[in-house]
Amino acid sequence: MTDDAALLAAYASHREQVHALARAIHADPETAFQEQRAHDRCADLLEGAGFTLERGVADLPTAFRATLGTGSLVASLCVEYDALPDIGHGCGHNLIAGASLGAALALAEQLADLDVTLQVIGTPAEEHGAGKQLLLDRGVFDGVHLSLMSHPTPHTGTYDVLGSTSQAVGRWRATFTGRGAHAAANPADGINANDAAVIAQVAAGLLRQRIRDGQRLALVPQQSGVTNIVPETAVIDLECRALTMPEFEELRRQLLACFEGAALATGTTLEITSSEPVYEPLLQDEVLGAAWNAAMRRRGRPLNGSLGIMAASTDMGNVSRRVPSLHPFVGITGAGGALHTREFAAHADSAEGYGLMDDAAIAMAGVIRDVAATPLSRTALLARAQQLTVGP
Repeated sequence: MTDDAALLAAYASHREQVHALARAIHADPETAFQEQRAHDRCADLLEGAGFTLERGVADLPTAFRATLGTGSLVASLCVEYDALPDIGHGCGHNLIAGASLGAALALAEQLADLDVTLQVIGTPAEEHGAGKQLLLDRGVFDGVHLSLMSHPTPHTGTYDVLGSTSQAVGRWRATFTGRGAHAAANPADGINANDAAVIAQVAAGLLRQRIRDGQRLALVPQQSGVTNIVPETAVIDLECRALTMPEFEELRRQLLACFEGAALATGTTLEITSSEPVYEPLLQDEVLGAAWNAAMRRRGRPLNGSLGIMAASTDMGNVSRRVPSLHPFVGITGAGGALHTREFAAHADSAEGYGLMDDAAIAMAGVIRDVAATPLSRTALLARAQQLTVGP
C-alpha cells in the first residue's frame, strides 16, 4: 500500500456524503452568523461518524467543535461555510467545508496509532465578522497545537505555500452629524453632513497615490435622503488593508485623518466605530507547509511556483498568530475570474472544484498524519505552539 492508501480508502467510504454536503451548502447559501443549516449539516455528518459534538460553542449559534481521539497532539481542522450576499459561494466556502470534513473522516481511524486528538471547528462569519477571532477570544482554540484549512482560488495550478501570506484588514463605520434644514427655504441654517462624506472620499482618493504596494482602501457610502432636505447625517463604511501590522496601523491613521479633516472642514461631528475585529496577516507554518507541498505532489499536483502575497484577507491569519497553522491557496483547474464573483461561485460547484476538494482533503489528512508520526516535526510543532499565545 502507498503512504496515502489507507487515507484514500477511508475517504472513499465517505466521499459521497462529503460531496452531497458540499453541494447542499453551495445550493443553500447563508451569510455571516446566519449559517444554521450549514452548521447542522456539518455537525450531523461528524456526529454520525462518531465525533463528540459541541454545537453553538462560544455563544455563537452557528459555531461548533467536534472532537475525536484522546492523543497528546491536538490538531484542528477549520470549517468555513458562510456565503456572500447576492453572490453566494463566490469564495468557495462549500469546498473549504467539504475538504476539512473529508480530511477528518479520512484520518479518523488512524488517530489512536498517531497519538492525536482531532478537533473539527466550525467557524462562522469569515467574510465579515471575524468568527475565528471570536472563537479565539472565547477559548475554543485553547490547547490546540496545529490548525489547518485549505482555500480554493481561480489561479489555476498548485503553489508553494511557504512564503505566502494575506493582508491585514480593518473595517469601520463613520457617521457624520450636521444639522438639517430646508434645501430651498433656509439652506444656510443647515450643516450638510453629506458634504463631509464627499470631502472624506476625495481625501481618501488623494491618499491612494502615496500608499504602498500591497495596501488597499475601500469606502462605500450608506447615506440616503431627499433633495429638499439638507442631510443631517451621512454614513460611510470603510476598510483598509496592508501586508504587515505596522503598515496597517499607519494606513489606518492616515485614512481616519481624512475623515477627521472632513468633519473639521464642514463643522460636523464625527463618530467612527469598528464594525468587526481586525484580520491579521497569515503566518504559514514551515513544518506544516513542507508536509502539505509533499502531500499535494503525491496527489499529482506538482508545484508551479509561489503565489506569494494574496490580495485578500482571512481571519485564519488571527489563528496563525496563536497556533501553528496552514492556509494554502490552491487553484481550481480551468477556473477564471476572481474570488467573490458569480463566475467563481460557478467554479466552486464544478467537477474540477470537487476534484480539488478531494485532493485537499487527502492532503490535509496526510499533513496531520505525517507531522504526528515524525518525531522531529512533532517536536518542532509542539515547541512552536508553546511560543504562541492563544487569545486576543
